[in-house]
Amino acid sequence: QVQIVESGGGLVQPGGSLRLSCAASGFTFNNYAMSWYRQTPGKGLELVARISRGGSTKYADSVKGRFTNSRDNANNTVYLQMNSLKPEDTAVYLCNAAFMNTYWGQGTQVTVSS
Repeated sequence: QVQIVESGGGLVQPGGSLRLSCAASGFTFNNYAMSWYRQTPGKGLELVARISRGGSTKYADSVKGRFTNSRDNANNTVYLQMNSLKPEDTAVYLCNAAFMNTYWGQGTQVTVSS
C-alpha cells in the first residue's frame, strides 16, 4: 500500500525557517522524482521544488535561494528546508512522487505570519 506522509508544517514568523519531511512507502522510492507543490485558494497548485532520481534539483523562481530540496534514499524520505520565509509562502505543501505512477500526500499547512 502506497503511503506518502508530510510533516513539519506549522506557524512561523516572517524570516523564520521550517523543515518539511515527506516519508514514502509502498513503491520503489529510488526510481521516483519527488516534488513539493503548494496550494492556496487564490493561486491554485504551484510547483515549488523537484528532485530527480539522481538528485538534480529544480526550484520555482519565487523560492530560489531560500528553499533547499534533498532526498534520503536509504530512508525513503525527502526534505524541504525553507529559510527566510515570507507571508506569501503560506500554503498547504504537498509531496508528490512521479515515475510510472503518480502519488500524492495529504499535505501539511505552513503559515507565515507575525
